Amino acid sequence: MPPAPASPSTARAINDRLALRLLQEEGPLTAGELKALTGLSRPTVADLVERLRGAGLVRVVGESGAERRGPNAKVYGIAADRAHLAALDVRLRGLTVTVTDLLGTPLAEAAAPIGGDLDTGPAVERAAALLERTAAEAGATRLHTVGIGAPGLIDPVTGALRDSAGLPAWHRRLVGVVRERVPAAVLVENETNVAAVAELREGAARDRDTFVLLWLGHGVGAAVVLDGAVRRGASGGAGEIGFLPVPGTGALPSAADCSGGFHALAGSRAVRALAGSYGIEAGGSDTEGVPAGASAVRAALERLAARGRDARPAGAFLDALAERVALGAAAVGAVLDPGCVVLGGELGHAGGAVLAARVEERLAALSPLRTEVRASTLGGAAVLRGALLTARDAAQDALFGPLPAH
Repeated sequence: MPPAPASPSTARAINDRLALRLLQEEGPLTAGELKALTGLSRPTVADLVERLRGAGLVRVVGESGAERRGPNAKVYGIAADRAHLAALDVRLRGLTVTVTDLLGTPLAEAAAPIGGDLDTGPAVERAAALLERTAAEAGATRLHTVGIGAPGLIDPVTGALRDSAGLPAWHRRLVGVVRERVPAAVLVENETNVAAVAELREGAARDRDTFVLLWLGHGVGAAVVLDGAVRRGASGGAGEIGFLPVPGTGALPSAADCSGGFHALAGSRAVRALAGSYGIEAGGSDTEGVPAGASAVRAALERLAARGRDARPAGAFLDALAERVALGAAAVGAVLDPGCVVLGGELGHAGGAVLAARVEERLAALSPLRTEVRASTLGGAAVLRGALLTARDAAQDALFGPLPAH
């Protein structure tokens, strides 16, 4: 039997959401332009525009047609100041905050180091105060939704960060304090998962609906995107590949320690040590903002580009690093067959197309499953961007109404 026609209220909701999506993606539009893009009748468009204006979601933002005779056409746009959003990128020793309008346009941004010498209470206070100051600077008297991207496991039921070895206690406390001090919806997600959302929507995987993001930063992780959706697993731990048993570590990981797993091969400290064995010294350290492993990769690429006597060991280092990364990619690919792996995080971004091509070549030798390997186009910035996209989607669903199933 053919499906039953949508009820009038469902049809209105679908049309309203379609118009809002077009206003978000295309910018301000006239009623005539909305009619042409939606295929709806003129009276239907007029009704939905008035409905959205009455709800405070759309307003007149200008006029068009000044060059022709007759009355000008009103131009409608989303009321971006209807709600303010915040996104937090929580790192081992620091925090970055951005506050935006409903469309995601940045209004204020700030970052602060939070060193390991601070006790949990002062560390949480510094992080929460940074969020409050940034919101005030943006003119946001009230935040609607806050998106947080943080390392570690997220409980799929409570949305809380779980206790994780190696992560500072202030991470877990911060979520609760933000919920207490900020009257907003607070969404918490693993940093690699929100980075994958950013790569899917705006980065290296824009043309894919299925891929795996290998996060190569201070630590390692993976995000699994299948059919356009991030898959978190039964306990929220899908992609914890630091614990992946792989050859070459001389040990096995345990439930409380990933030092014998893939982390021991591809974590930043391991990459820095590998670079040192080829005579490539990395500036900085893993206690600073940029992982030392990423600095080592950049130094190697600079030597390759110079084509001097240091080019050969630099190339050998990148080959050895690609061998290591390919081990993790092959294990993930054998289970999921994603067709595409994106090398993300600061190290993956630093390696760029050169490292990605080397990993793809070695992966082809390890697995019969054809897998394209791409470099992240967003790098470490993907976490903050993904957290913002998550907050924006949730806020728009709450304000615009979820798109009805049909």
